[in-house]
Amino acid sequence: MKHFIFFTTLWIVTLTNAQSNYEQGMQKAFQLWGENNPVGAANLFERIAKAEPDNWLPLYYAAQVNIVTVFGETDQKKLTTQLKKAQDLINDATAISKNNPEILVLQALLYTAWVAFDGATYGMSLSGKVIELYAKAEMLAPNNPRVVYCKAEWNMGSAQYFKQDTTPFCKELKRSIELFANFKPESAFHPNWGKDRAETLLQSCGK
Repeated sequence: MKHFIFFTTLWIVTLTNAQSNYEQGMQKAFQLWGENNPVGAANLFERIAKAEPDNWLPLYYAAQVNIVTVFGETDQKKLTTQLKKAQDLINDATAISKNNPEILVLQALLYTAWVAFDGATYGMSLSGKVIELYAKAEMLAPNNPRVVYCKAEWNMGSAQYFKQDTTPFCKELKRSIELFANFKPESAFHPNWGKDRAETLLQSCGK
């Protein structure tokens, strides 16, 4: 499970002639992230969140940056600091938008980061929680491509850890890609990541 690494895909948000401060800020934060400046991006997302107290999206992305950048991290102190920060941000986002499948997936990814860091310590206590989160997200949004893809990747990682066949999950990966093809986010800033990673996994699926 330590080798279970989650890669996020950033997308380019189309600029318009007249942007609000929120839109400009979000665009800049994504730009910083794309320029390999995750700290700057996370900090900017947090500042935007303070200015947009009813908007879960900047909190979501601030948490996501902290989560995805710790996969492969070997410094326990750094990992712990980032994941605790991310958890606080997820809690705040959840308070704004309850039963949100996108936030549930992010929470599952946070737990996955702990398991990936030390499966022997965290696998027993967190694996069940991850499974429950994906089950709830799937119930709320069965056709959300991130729900389907992330659940499949988790199941594949678990199967690999226990030296089991990952082939049964290839079908779900394929289904997620089909869902990505037809998925339309609610806005330019709503979550729209995962397709590239799902396609990469499918190429090696069952091998």
